Amino acid sequence: MPPVDPMLAKAVKGVPDPAKVDPVGLSFEPKWDGFRCLVFKDGDEVELASRNTKPLTRYFPELVTAMCEQLPARCVLDGEIFVAMDRRDGKGRLEFEVLQERIHPAASRISLLAEQTPASFVAFDLLALGDESYVERPFQERRAALESALAHLDATGPCHLTRTSTDPAVAEEWFHVFEGAGLDGVIAKPLSAPYAPGARTMLKIKHERTADVVLAGYREHKTSTPEKPLIGSLLLGLYDDGELQHIGVSASFTAARRAELWQELQELVVPIEEHPWGRWQEFLIANPGRQPGTQSRWSQGKDLSFTPLRPERVLEVKYDAMEGRRFRHTAHFKRWRPDRDPASCGYDQLEQPVRYDLADVLGG
Repeated sequence: MPPVDPMLAKAVKGVPDPAKVDPVGLSFEPKWDGFRCLVFKDGDEVELASRNTKPLTRYFPELVTAMCEQLPARCVLDGEIFVAMDRRDGKGRLEFEVLQERIHPAASRISLLAEQTPASFVAFDLLALGDESYVERPFQERRAALESALAHLDATGPCHLTRTSTDPAVAEEWFHVFEGAGLDGVIAKPLSAPYAPGARTMLKIKHERTADVVLAGYREHKTSTPEKPLIGSLLLGLYDDGELQHIGVSASFTAARRAELWQELQELVVPIEEHPWGRWQEFLIANPGRQPGTQSRWSQGKDLSFTPLRPERVLEVKYDAMEGRRFRHTAHFKRWRPDRDPASCGYDQLEQPVRYDLADVLGG
């Protein structure tokens, strides 16, 4: 019965050698870019729970219907909810931003989006089946039981079973190829390990890249005071056709560094009217470009105001992947780049993964 905390993963660099991690070996699988979800099913009752155990059921009525039809009568599964859309070339790709739009307070909007952007579910672990708990069993046994329970599923979905391999060479290929379909890397699971709720017993291998970006502003830290001002995050931009676009933020500084940065950046502060993003102040609600300083249903109640800076400084950041025109996650500050001209920092420097069809990932 819910709530149950899902098993978590810790980051490692590169595909690990199975023999050095687990005496039985490792099972590799694609790392899906969606909402982590535990499915609790008992007959026609289905409950969906998020990574932090909050209910997701009401947001995905089309999945509840499909799970009643496609999943075993009584089971608890661990997996991921995702939304996939076809690109102009006909190849499917995960779309995390579209998935985020599915979390909406209005029932009418939920019903509409369930038809327009239907979600899918991919299962990758088994916690219970019928009257039996599989939590204490090694992953090798859990995977075999999961394959048997979901053997009837096919690529049409919307419920799927993730593919796996015990071959590190295959995992290395997936790591590079599947990103073209919007996946986020590779997960490695020790074959002899039980399901450990809340513990980081899995390994995740994610993409890591760098980019030179323009510093465009900052937000103060939530603990900042007039007596002790602290930087919370740096707002980053890249030029596109001569226009500075918002690409994301960089954060995760020590308290001492937050204070140093605030002092260091005061000489760059300018009135918003003199800043390239000054015109965005007219927006009072969310907008497609997700410009800084604007609200959305994800940020209601938060202070999103920012201090504009003259776009004269360049910094190098580390990031994992792009989501549209922005960094998928918070970027990590590496160093200042005084040798770079801000106007030379554009999108053309970013690595573009080779496109890959999601149907080929699911079809495996």
